[in-house]
Amino acid sequence: MADTHERAEEITQETLGDGGIAEVGEHRSLWGDVWRQFRRHKGAMAGLVVVTIIVLGAFVGPIFYPHDPFDIDVPNANQGPTLEHLMGTDTIGRDIMARVLVGGRISLAVGFTAALLGIFIGTGVGILAGFFRRLDALLMRLTDLFLALPVLPLLLVIILLFRDSLRERFGPELGIFLLVVFIIGITSWMQTARIVRGEVLAIKRQEFVLAAQSIGTRRRNIIMRHIFPNVLSPVMVSAALGVGIAIITESFLSFIGLGFPSDFPTWGRLLFDAVPFLEIAPMRVIWPGALISLTVISVNFIGDGLRDALDPRLRSG
Repeated sequence: MADTHERAEEITQETLGDGGIAEVGEHRSLWGDVWRQFRRHKGAMAGLVVVTIIVLGAFVGPIFYPHDPFDIDVPNANQGPTLEHLMGTDTIGRDIMARVLVGGRISLAVGFTAALLGIFIGTGVGILAGFFRRLDALLMRLTDLFLALPVLPLLLVIILLFRDSLRERFGPELGIFLLVVFIIGITSWMQTARIVRGEVLAIKRQEFVLAAQSIGTRRRNIIMRHIFPNVLSPVMVSAALGVGIAIITESFLSFIGLGFPSDFPTWGRLLFDAVPFLEIAPMRVIWPGALISLTVISVNFIGDGLRDALDPRLRSG
C-alpha cells in the first residue's frame, strides 16, 4: 500500500507541476492573438515601421535638426543637397528638410484628425441605422445623398465660402486647419457607416444581444457593451485607410492653393511651391511627394494587416 501511495503522489505531482496547478495550455488573449497575426503580415509590419519613423521624424526631428524652417538665407538659395542642408534650400534660402519635417506635423495631424472625425460620424450613423429600425431608412438615405454629392466641387465651395471668416475668427493657421479637417471628415464617413450598419444588423440577432434585451437591459448599455465592441474590427480598418485618404485630400487642396497659407508649410503646400522650379530643382518636388506616397502606402498596408489580424477565421490558427 505504501508503494502504491507513493506512486500516486508522483503521478499527481507530474500532472499538477511544481505550482500545484495543472498546465492546460498557454493563456491566449484576444489582442495577443491579433498582434501575433498582425506580425505575420510582412507588409503591415514594414508599413508600421515606416509610419513610426515618419511620425517620429515629423514631431521629434525638428527639435534636433539645427535649421529653422522659416529662416531666410537668400545668398544660399536654390542649393542642392549638402552636408549643411541635407535636402537643399528653396528660392529664398530656407532649409527644405526643416520645412518638410514641420510640414509633416501638419499633414499628419490633419490626416489623423480628419480620419477620426469621419470614423466617429460613420460609426455613429451606422450603429443607429442598424440598431434602430425606424432610423434606418432616414440615415441610409442621408448617406446616399452624401455619396451622390460630387466631393471635389463640394470641397472647393466650402473652402471658398468659409475660409476668410474662419481665418478672421481663429487665425490663419488654426482656422484653415479646422476647415480642412471638417470638410474632409464630413465627406469621408459614408463607407464606414454602410459597413458598420451591416455588421450591426448581423450582431443584433446574436444570442447574447437577444438575451440582454430579454432581461430588460437598456438599449444604450446594449450598444456600448455588446454592439460597439463587436464592430471595432471594421472601424479600425476604416480608420487606418481613412488616414491615407485624408492626407491625400489635404495635399491636393494645398497643391491647388486652397489649403494652408504660403508661409505655413505642409507637404502639399511644398509641392505647390516647388512646381514652378521643377526643371531647375526637381528634388524639391521629390522629397514631399515621396513622403506623401510612403505614408499613404504604409497606412494602407497597416489597414490590410489589421483586416487580416481581426478576421477570426485567420486568427484561429
